[in-house]
Amino acid sequence: MCSIIGFSKKTRSVSDIRPYFERTHSRGPDMARIIETPTGYLGFQRLAIMGLTEAGMQPFSLDGDYVVCNGEIYGFRALRRRLMEQGYTFQSGSDCEVLLPLYREHGLDMFSMLDAEFALILYDGASGELIAARDPIGIRPLFYGYDTDGGIVFASEAKNLVGLCAEICPFPPGHYYAHGKFVRYADLTAVDHYIRGDLDTVCKGIRDRLIAAVDKRLDADAPLGFLLSGGLDSSLVCAIAGRVLGKPIRTFAIGMDTDPIDLKYAREAADYIGADHTEVTMTRQEVLDALEEVIALLGTWDITTIRASIGMYLCCKAIHQRTDVRVLLTGEISDELFGYKYTDFAPSDEAFQQEAKKRLEELYMYDVLRADRCISVNSLEARVPFGDLDFVRYVMSIDPAMKRNTYGMGKYLLRRAFEKDHLLPDSILWRQKAAFSDAVGHSMVDDLKAYAEERYTDAEFEARRRKYAYCTPFTKESLLYREIFEKYYPGQAAMICGYWMPNRSWPGCDVDDPSARCLSNYGESGK
Repeated sequence: MCSIIGFSKKTRSVSDIRPYFERTHSRGPDMARIIETPTGYLGFQRLAIMGLTEAGMQPFSLDGDYVVCNGEIYGFRALRRRLMEQGYTFQSGSDCEVLLPLYREHGLDMFSMLDAEFALILYDGASGELIAARDPIGIRPLFYGYDTDGGIVFASEAKNLVGLCAEICPFPPGHYYAHGKFVRYADLTAVDHYIRGDLDTVCKGIRDRLIAAVDKRLDADAPLGFLLSGGLDSSLVCAIAGRVLGKPIRTFAIGMDTDPIDLKYAREAADYIGADHTEVTMTRQEVLDALEEVIALLGTWDITTIRASIGMYLCCKAIHQRTDVRVLLTGEISDELFGYKYTDFAPSDEAFQQEAKKRLEELYMYDVLRADRCISVNSLEARVPFGDLDFVRYVMSIDPAMKRNTYGMGKYLLRRAFEKDHLLPDSILWRQKAAFSDAVGHSMVDDLKAYAEERYTDAEFEARRRKYAYCTPFTKESLLYREIFEKYYPGQAAMICGYWMPNRSWPGCDVDDPSARCLSNYGESGK
């Protein structure tokens, strides 16, 4: 990961803005630079992944234009060859160096052409304006607000803007900002017509696209690693990568020291694919000690996100401390596309599709936020194969009647797509879904709830939760998280649109806790 910042005006000096930018130093520990543009500033903190020499340091410039980008531009080598044929020259091996020539050739249409996970800020020398954009899912973070002089400010994380901007807003995924307006350039949830082929044909489309998505994300000049929970999604990513690379990959898993569920499955998957596997364990005290730090780095008060982040954060911390790995492939986004435990209760095909659309559009506030912050704070880069644009468009276009769980097994299409490849043992390929925050060990969530229960009397809980009119805390655990959040992001709760919960309007989903353990169909998931 890298960190970027951009100011449209020069009300403040470089020395004034540097402390705000340094709050995200861990995203880009290798080099840092802030440059002055004719109208404002651009800043970049680098984590060197592609083009490891100093020539890959940003901002890049071209005839008065400047750009800073936190991203991976897939297929950039072919793009660079084409641009070189048009007369452009390049000084580095960085994928992001193609952006300014592309902008010169295509203008704002460039964004809809990119196959990328990115957030960027571009200074247009001809207009003197800042342009910003974010990938269609929001895998790379970007926030904005307005300085006291009314100038717009962009930054990788909300923490960069605390104290600078009265209101901090997440930059909407799939949009660019230009000429004072936000414009949507891509909507991955829009479906013109459903794919209604036979199961084998549809599953082949899933298989081929996921393999391609993993393959393109293996291109890195820095060492690769893989998060392996032992669940279907991360196990598939690891198995595909191992086969594509033709050599052992490095995998990492975490669980509680008392009752880990995932560790045994992760070990089984790793052994099957011949991975160089590392296990990390965490104790109750380590979980509690990490809680405030995790909320501060996340910038959220959402229960589900915080629970699931603690294990991921501690795992990535161990990777950073013990290895030279700099790039991590993860299994996020599959759930939003193929369904969770609670989507088994969807009352209709269209309800299932609309829920997938909603979750995908809000993903940047939940699972994607978690993965980015837990990984980047440890000076690592996340890559998300299930977020591949072609893959997402294809799966969203599959007839929801085929994606709903009418098979007696969630994510049936994804499992069937790889059944004949024997990439994984059947015990992993056909394993029941278990939520990550529970699968690291049920005791972790139980410990967090018990800890919160000890912090407040019933009377204190009722009095203190009423201080928050927006998304009022409804349990002692949610109140604890909200109070810690407000300590670091005062008055910024609206950055998150609500609690991640099952769709409570559906029969069987009117629960008071986001854990799938509260659903009647949890079944064998916790074993």
